[in-house]
Amino acid sequence: MPKALPVIDTTAPVCCAPVASGPMSDADALAIALRLKALADPVRVKIISYLFSSSAGEEISGELAAVLELSESTVSHHLTQLRKAGLVISDRRGMNVFHRVRPDALQALCAALDPNCCS
Repeated sequence: MPKALPVIDTTAPVCCAPVASGPMSDADALAIALRLKALADPVRVKIISYLFSSSAGEEISGELAAVLELSESTVSHHLTQLRKAGLVISDRRGMNVFHRVRPDALQALCAALDPNCCS
């Protein structure tokens, strides 16, 4: 059984000097590694991709499950991991939960890996 991701502060995107700028602090390295670990699953990458390509910019869990041909509980598990890593935001509206990508979090992660990626 895989280990759960440690709880990290997801109130802001990862913010640190780029990996290429020199040795990182343990805290910065952990923040980046946990976010990358959350993306290190093909289903989660597909979820992020689908959320980005959604015409509404957000989707309901059940619709994601249908598109990905997975059970709602499986999709919910993956969304929870993405949410814990600060990469997805989920809002309950009535009986539905809407999910959307946090583009700022992904851009910050990109910039931490390659300072020239977002220029």
